[in-house]
Parts: sequence; C-alpha cells; structure tokens
Amino acid sequence: MYERFIARQPIFDARLKVFAYELLFRSGPQNIFQPRKEASSSVIVDSSTLFDLQTLTGHSRAFINVDEPALLRGAAHLLPPQRVVIEILETVDPTPEVVQACADLCAAGYTLALDDFAGDPKWDPLLPYVKFLKVDFRASDPEKCREIARRFRSNGVQLVAEKVETQADMKRARSLGFAYFQGFFFCKPMMVEGRDIPGNKLTYFQLLKAISEPVLSYSQIEELLKHEPALVYKLLRYMNSPLVGLRVEIHGVREAIALLGDKEFRRWVSVVAVVAMSSDKPPEIIRTALTRGYFCEELSHLIGMSAESSDLFLMGLLSVTDALLDRPIESILAGIPVSEELRVALCGGSNRFRNVYDALLAYERADWSGLSSIAHHFPTVEEQVPICYLAAAGRAGEIVA
Repeated sequence: MYERFIARQPIFDARLKVFAYELLFRSGPQNIFQPRKEASSSVIVDSSTLFDLQTLTGHSRAFINVDEPALLRGAAHLLPPQRVVIEILETVDPTPEVVQACADLCAAGYTLALDDFAGDPKWDPLLPYVKFLKVDFRASDPEKCREIARRFRSNGVQLVAEKVETQADMKRARSLGFAYFQGFFFCKPMMVEGRDIPGNKLTYFQLLKAISEPVLSYSQIEELLKHEPALVYKLLRYMNSPLVGLRVEIHGVREAIALLGDKEFRRWVSVVAVVAMSSDKPPEIIRTALTRGYFCEELSHLIGMSAESSDLFLMGLLSVTDALLDRPIESILAGIPVSEELRVALCGGSNRFRNVYDALLAYERADWSGLSSIAHHFPTVEEQVPICYLAAAGRAGEIVA
C-alpha cells in the first residue's frame, strides 16, 4: 500500500512558473522510486504507472529519485523519457557500473540530475551526463552555494536550489545564478509591517467576508460584484461550466443562489475570490489552495466530519491567503467571520480541524513519519490519504489548467 503514497513538490523557474514537480514516494526511509526486485517486467511497469503523471504533474516534467539498485537494474528505463528527469541520490556510489548506467540512460534520451550536490570531486565522472545539479539551500553554507554557482552556472549545467523556504532564500539563490527553485517559499507572505490590503484585492476580501456570514446578504454580494465586472464574468463562467453540472444557464447572482443553494454558492464564490486574489502571485499558489481545499473536503467524509466538509474546504482554501495578501493569517481571519475551529486551526492551535490540516501539510512535504503519527487521530484512514490527495489534485487541475 505504501507505494501509493506519492507527494509532489513544485520546481519553479526564474519567472516563478512551474518547470517541473519532484515526486516523492513512500517506499521506505527514502522518498524514491523502487520497483520490487521479484516482480516481472509487466508488474514493474504497472507499479511505475500506478500514479497518474498527468494528474500529478500536468504538462510539466517529473523529477524522480532513483537509488543505485534501481539504476543498475535498469528500472528507470521503464519511465517515459520525455516526461521525467532521473534524479540520482547522493547515496549512490559513482562506480564504473553506475557511470555506464547513466551513460546508457543519456543515450536513450533521459535527462539526469544529481541530488544534494555539494561539489565533491567523486561526482566528476558523472558530470558529463548530468543536466541539473540540485543544491540543498538549508544544508549548504552560503559560501559553498556561491562556489558551486560560480563553478557551474556558465558551463551548460542548470542549477536547482532546493529547500528554499523563504522569500529571502529565493532572492539569494536567484542572485547567485540559480535557474530553478524548489521549496515552499511561494506559500509564504512577504510581510511589510502595517501593510493594508491592496485596493485591487480589497473587494475580493470583502466578498470572502460576505459569503462567510451565517446569513447571506444578497444585496451586499450584488453590490460588491458591481465593482468587479470581471469577477461577475468569472463567477458566471464557473456556474455555467461542466464542473458545476447545472442543466440550465445562469445569468445572475440571485439566480445562481436559487439554483445552487447557499452552500454551493458560498463554495464557488470563495473559489473565484481566492483565484482573483492570486493574479500577481505564482500560478502554483492557486493550484495549491484548491488542492488543499478539496483534500480537506475529501478527507472529511472518511473521518466522520462530513457535516464540517464546507468549513474544511474553506480552511484549505484560506490556508494560503497570508501569502496572497502578504499579511499574517491571524490578521486576515480576524476580518472574516469563519468558524472558531477553522480560525484556531489556521492560527496554529490544536483541534480536530488542525489534525486534518497537519495531515495535509505532512503529505505535501512527504513527511511520512509525521503523517503516521498524525493519523492516529483517525484510525484506519491513513491508507486512504493518497487517494484523497490524488482526487483533490485532479479536481484542482480541472480549474487551473
């Protein structure tokens, strides 16, 4: 069952567009692709396609960690060369056999990367076959990162800064000449003390506030939407799309509420508002918000929290609003009448909602031991988590192409 646990982490280019995703497999102590030794070729192929590359990575490439046994057995040849980058772990011993295996992969059209590269000369025999060098920005001191960048940035090798967790890390990596960036910096706000919500986002924030009220004020919502004709267009486009599945065309806000009901109308307005607020941010952030929302909703039905599914969906969606508005999450939630359980969970407290949120974060980061420790809050559900995540990623992908 563990082979079904596959997390993904985006790798961005300098324009903060997603270049690729690293796929992290729960196959033991390392997050690597490990086809079973005893399996026939057909079964190995089945295991390598157990995950849906299109759902997890869209049109982007997948970086996949491969260890020494998998390299020497030729397992990587079972993966589609045009869709993957073979990432060689730092634990691999670059023996002549390994070097030959890498040469064979290159000859077959595969692209190679070295993981956790720190400049050790032992890797020199492999460098002619490697296109990407990944440098751990947390584990490497600044001078080491500078030295690697100076040595390799002009010789055709692409440098990837991984474990970039803050906006400051991102700026430093970019200034050194790194071309690609991996980490959760894009989900972090760029705080400026005393910053107000920008005017172009204020209407969307007020709309979130309006649809979070216990009783909807139709006139208030209509008035807010009058200030944003583009938002009305987006809302009606969503309402009339196959995603909603209505058999009649919707032409107005009150008509949408009447046909959808309060619950569904609140959901779609919240999605449209959050999407609109992300216009000046990396596109991946809205994909993350939607995946989180759908994941929390999917999981709610398995852990006896179906009655709170709407609030859990909103929790996932709102979990990135600090990055969208560049304000502390506590400040944002103080202005929105969300449930107390949701507020406590996103502000770092402990409750049922936080257990769901922690499970989500652990899965995103491929923190498998953390996920197992969190899963005791909902026994027998752990094995369903990857199914929930894959379904959530698929639903998010329908909205954000």
